[in-house]
Amino acid sequence: MTNSGDPGDSPPCRLEGGEVDAGQPGILLVDDHPLMLATLARLLAGMRYRRVGTAISAEAALDLMRSDPGAVDVLICDLNMPGMDGIELLRILDQQGFGGGVILLSGEGTRVLQTVQRLLGRSRLVLLGALEKPASREGLRGLLDDWKSRTASRPAARVQPPVTEDDLRTAHRLGQWVLHYQPKVDLGNGSLASLEALIRWQHPAQGLVMPDRFIDLAEASGLIDPMTEWALREALAQIARWRIAGLGTRVAVNVSMASLGAPDFANRVIAIVNEMGMQPGDLILEVTESRLGASSTTPLENLVRLRVQRFGLSIDDFGTGHSSLAQLRDIPFTELKVDRGFVRGARTNAVIRPILEGSIEMARRLGMQSVAEGVETEDDWRLLQEVGCHLAQGYFIARPMPAEQVVDWLAAWTARRPALVANPG
Repeated sequence: MTNSGDPGDSPPCRLEGGEVDAGQPGILLVDDHPLMLATLARLLAGMRYRRVGTAISAEAALDLMRSDPGAVDVLICDLNMPGMDGIELLRILDQQGFGGGVILLSGEGTRVLQTVQRLLGRSRLVLLGALEKPASREGLRGLLDDWKSRTASRPAARVQPPVTEDDLRTAHRLGQWVLHYQPKVDLGNGSLASLEALIRWQHPAQGLVMPDRFIDLAEASGLIDPMTEWALREALAQIARWRIAGLGTRVAVNVSMASLGAPDFANRVIAIVNEMGMQPGDLILEVTESRLGASSTTPLENLVRLRVQRFGLSIDDFGTGHSSLAQLRDIPFTELKVDRGFVRGARTNAVIRPILEGSIEMARRLGMQSVAEGVETEDDWRLLQEVGCHLAQGYFIARPMPAEQVVDWLAAWTARRPALVANPG
């Protein structure tokens, strides 16, 4: 790549030095300060990155990338620039389908960077991370290493055929739904508190299909009710099977707002529990907080009736909706699940850590159990212990698994937990 000197002199991006090395990303630096560009370029050169270009404005960067779309693998972009700022540049690149990695660079402070990262999380851009100015060698190295690892592990793209309503009806008729289970464990003693049942579609040709490909269609087509009733029956039957094997536990099942909007939903759930010979306390019904804003009182009536019958009620993805506090005021939830976006990396994040701690304290004061989602590292686990969270769920503990693997997982977890808790239960 060549450098763009002035804002008015921005030659197109060109690769120099012969063949492109697959291990060397094409890096484009975008900043309106020439000294900052020169400093970053020298820093990257000292780290043996040879394919580095610069642009002194967002407009110059766009010209550069349009002239050679495949040249840029990683964009390191300032946010505050005259004319077109970095946020607008990234929006345009998202619209154009830019597939490279993005590193944010700014002197605007942690909260601004955090907000922009959340904004980009809703786009298709691959956000590698954010650095405050001046960027350190270690910070840049870590994010560029992340690009390398993502590139090395990226599977070949496979176009998935669209799911139709007829496909879902066939799946239900042929019994192709399966439940996988992810544990929630006690941060105090490491014991198993409950398992969340997560629906999957065992497709005969496509293999295991994740719910993000079919849940919205199931809700829109009215198929979510039979799917939910199947999940409730299967979860209750699995609880009974585990009890025979000596494992006593509760199971959480996700409930759609489309189902809660039906006046007879509570009656149907109670009837299923009675039909299966189980107790309401065996189930926790999880409701996604961001979907609880409906104006109808029917969902509230159903949830209150279910709580009166002693079902557990969990508010899922807490903090992602616009009316979180109102939901806690109006609905007698027994469990508050803090969204993973407020858990991962919270120890060193001055913005999300207070939100995590505040959510946990609020749950405690309201007499609810707090559950942290997305626990991926031991550092996440240790921080949650420090701030008094009750339960943890995430890949550090276990990925979702078929029911037949739970007993073996529990044996392995029992061996792990003395190193993670002070008093194993």
